[in-house]
Amino acid sequence: MNWIKKVYRFYRDGFRGLSDWGRTMWIIILLKLFVMFAILKLFFFTDTLKNKYDTDEERAQHVLEELITH
Repeated sequence: MNWIKKVYRFYRDGFRGLSDWGRTMWIIILLKLFVMFAILKLFFFTDTLKNKYDTDEERAQHVLEELITH
């Protein structure tokens, strides 16, 4: 448990010591991650199994068949 506190303090102190340029870069990184995981998922990665199959059994059967045949 002590190592968790050390890791937390390491990152906390590191982020506190960032310059304005470093903070700006972290904001850009976080915005990019948000766009990649939230926005793109909504528009490009639809839940195909949920749309094609009504029950969990049908979805499981389809996945099993795909795993076996490929």
